[in-house]
Amino acid sequence: MAARFTELIVDASDPPALAEFWKAVLGWKETGAYGGEVVEIADPGGTRPTMVFVPVSDPKTVKNRLHIDLNPVGAAQDEELQRLLALGASPADVGQADQDWVVLADPEGNEFCLLRKTVS
Repeated sequence: MAARFTELIVDASDPPALAEFWKAVLGWKETGAYGGEVVEIADPGGTRPTMVFVPVSDPKTVKNRLHIDLNPVGAAQDEELQRLLALGASPADVGQADQDWVVLADPEGNEFCLLRKTVS
């Protein structure tokens, strides 16, 4: 017997805007909106956990203890980095030093990593 990972809940000061960012990053679609503030997105194939963005009033103040790792799809890491920056990501320093991954933050400051390995 085991549990299944079905949803990743993300606290946000502006859930619709943050959901839009992650939809563009991942190529996912909106699958639900609740009360005008809670937004759910999922991959079109429905094979991965959904992300649910919920409103919170307190600001993010420290490094996340959990983060998302991304691999470029059909592009080199440098190309994908430029795309993510154009979407609103920003470089982040969490003390990673010189690594082959890039640490970024989404528009609300949540850290995530762009790995080097390209996947299809």
